[in-house]
Amino acid sequence: MSSVTTLKYTLQLADNVLIMGQRLAALCGKGPILEQDIALTNISLDQIGQARSLYQYAATIVNNMSVADKAQLFNAPLLQEKINNKLSITEDDLAYLRDAWDYRNCLLVEQENGDWAYTVARSFFFDRFQYLLYTAMLKSTDSTLAAIAEKSLKEVQYHIKWASEWVIRLGDGTDISKEKMQQALQARWEYTGEMFTMNELEKEAYNIGIGVDVSQLQQTYQQQIETIVQEAGLQMPTAAWMQTGGKNGVHTEHLGYILAEMQYLQRAYPNMEW
Repeated sequence: MSSVTTLKYTLQLADNVLIMGQRLAALCGKGPILEQDIALTNISLDQIGQARSLYQYAATIVNNMSVADKAQLFNAPLLQEKINNKLSITEDDLAYLRDAWDYRNCLLVEQENGDWAYTVARSFFFDRFQYLLYTAMLKSTDSTLAAIAEKSLKEVQYHIKWASEWVIRLGDGTDISKEKMQQALQARWEYTGEMFTMNELEKEAYNIGIGVDVSQLQQTYQQQIETIVQEAGLQMPTAAWMQTGGKNGVHTEHLGYILAEMQYLQRAYPNMEW
């Protein structure tokens, strides 16, 4: 059971950074200025690199499982076919052959890019969470997850600096930029609660020592977000309720479009490599 929990937890972590990386990758060549276009591309590459490390680890776990355990893992027909044929699972299979209902990323990362303020707000909220998550994961009893977290922290430190500086820059800019940034923070805020709501998988992962109790990170997160928002001269966003579902496989329509574009080549031309 612990190997199944480790696999599913690793996939949830990977799905978050893969989908976030895909969203930012779509902006390559579309940044407001060349410098920021390059910055977004670099951040996207960092996140997809983190996803790759996690998918590689997940593939190793799958391939070391018994045939009976493998048969219960996925609902995606193409992936299940490989398992039934006793073929090894690769990182590409986990990214390209799973369907939307097998993905466990939070809803925040699959939201559309929108205008520049919306792109900044999504990164601002997600990157700060990732920093706290990876910091806590350094204590994981799973040495591979702890090592991935340690390596990723160096990248996420730059990500949160980039996003925070843009929140301040827009909030402390013109009346229009301030209004747009405030609207974007408000619109994205309702997706942040899910990151700190423990699902059953996270509870199990925490109980066996490999995962993080994300609910314990929320107070620190709130304080850090408030500090930047106040520095930007903006108001903290509020939400009557928080959107949930992504971590349990219930997604918005946006994820389907992301996967259709991302997975097309691999499904049209099987066995292509990254």
